[in-house]
Amino acid sequence: MQRRHDRNSSKSGDQFTEQEKRSRVNHSKRSAGSHEVQSWTRATKQSLCLVWQKVKLQLMLSMSFLVAVFWYCRRLYSFLAQLLKRWSSYLQRKLIKNHSVLEEVDLLAYSAREWREETKQAKHMREAYSELFQNYHIKYLRQVRKDNYCILRAVLFQIFSQGIPFPSWMRERDILKLPEKLLYSQGCNWIQQYSFGPESYTGPNAFGKLRKCMETLKINWAEISGTKDNEKRRNMCNALFSDESKEHKLYEAIKFIMLYEVVEAYEQMKNRDEPIPHLFRRLFARDTSSDPLSFMMNHLNAIGDSGCLDQVELFLLGYLLEVKIKVYRLHRFKSEEFQVNCPDEYRREWNEISLLTEDDHYYHIPVIRT
Repeated sequence: MQRRHDRNSSKSGDQFTEQEKRSRVNHSKRSAGSHEVQSWTRATKQSLCLVWQKVKLQLMLSMSFLVAVFWYCRRLYSFLAQLLKRWSSYLQRKLIKNHSVLEEVDLLAYSAREWREETKQAKHMREAYSELFQNYHIKYLRQVRKDNYCILRAVLFQIFSQGIPFPSWMRERDILKLPEKLLYSQGCNWIQQYSFGPESYTGPNAFGKLRKCMETLKINWAEISGTKDNEKRRNMCNALFSDESKEHKLYEAIKFIMLYEVVEAYEQMKNRDEPIPHLFRRLFARDTSSDPLSFMMNHLNAIGDSGCLDQVELFLLGYLLEVKIKVYRLHRFKSEEFQVNCPDEYRREWNEISLLTEDDHYYHIPVIRT
């Protein structure tokens, strides 16, 4: 019995040992599997960390680059905006400087700015401007460059901007031949003493220069007056009256036409061929312009240089251009000479232009709005 019990005990111990072995084997397998899972998880985390570190570095570099680009673009934009502003200001100053006839400004605002003092003269001028605004429907003013071509500029600018055509006598003659006719047909050799505004005596070159001036006047007048579109004509006038060289040629051509008309009237008066307009008698009655040569030497040659047109010459200008020039003389306010027509003898079919002056020396362009 004892032996049987020992054998049973021995068998039971062997069974327990085998189970324990199996249990240990299973445990070791589970431990190995868990270790593999942990190792794989750890490797995955490490890989993800490495990837994130790289991505994070790239993102930081990209953000730094974008910030740098943004800062650079902002600085560049600021620089370009400042440069554009300066360039725009420069061009504006340049254009304003070059434009000999400025854009419209409010009449009363101009009066208040130019005559803001409380002197007797300033009050008189403000009253005159107020009278123009209220009773003459003049609401705006175009300032004209103040030089000794001022009145010619104000007159021609209005003729061109309104599209007024050549006067009738100019359509019947070739004005390019007037210098030649005066020099050779009528024997006026003294036109070699003609002075071109601020330029000094030109001598034999006078004839050629006069012809170029006449060409400039004829070409530009025909082109602008033939333009029916108002906006296009306005742009053409602005361009023409921003070109000082062309401008001066226009004015010298008008001066020469004035001289030609005086020579014609003088010859008619001497030969008693036909009556001459009263304005020529007034012109020849002056000691300084009793004949064409003295008229040229004492009056015409100074225009554009040291002098401007007198009233009788303004009458002559309106007569030869066949325009009625209405002049508002503010320094003559409250007198009969406040408004005058040049010439005082004119035809009803003539076009009308207006001038405004504070001193009979410099003139501006009044703009009427009804």
